[in-house]
Amino acid sequence: MFKPVAVDPRGVSDDDAPARYDRLERHETPGARNSLWHWREAKPLPEVVRNYLVVWLLRVSPSLAAKTTLLSALGAEVGEGVAWGLEATPDVFWPERISLGADVIVGYDATILCHEFLQDEYRVGDVVVGDRAMIGAGAVILPGVEVGADAQIAANSLVAEDVPPGTTVAGVPAEPVARETDADVETGR
Repeated sequence: MFKPVAVDPRGVSDDDAPARYDRLERHETPGARNSLWHWREAKPLPEVVRNYLVVWLLRVSPSLAAKTTLLSALGAEVGEGVAWGLEATPDVFWPERISLGADVIVGYDATILCHEFLQDEYRVGDVVVGDRAMIGAGAVILPGVEVGADAQIAANSLVAEDVPPGTTVAGVPAEPVARETDADVETGR
């Protein structure tokens, strides 16, 4: 098996690294090939096949109740009232590392990843989404990210850092955006 490795993210100083890096487990992979070639050593084939089939059903099912049941069967923590959109995809290798608070919305074709296969290692981390957070269509959340309660992630955003509660983020990479308020409209700002 692989041993965890304590290495800094490449090209990022400790002071500049997003908090998610501190929450990732790093596993060195031996040899000349990249870490994706070692996926069967990272996770047993029968478990990945089972997860893949359940994820496929989850993606195409129109029933929110069925989606909650399927997510729970994968080991994800699913709060009451979670709405998982069509074609949205949980991590296939480590879905049990996903935690969704109450009334979370995961939009069409969004992806929540709990792993990343890199050249010399793979990394694994929990993704925690707070109550009433909204993940827009096509958004991607990277491993180790925490999304706060009432946060909003715009469509097609790449979330590589934590999102504070009540914050709206957009873009690649996702950054906080200012939202126009009624007061701004009234004052012409």
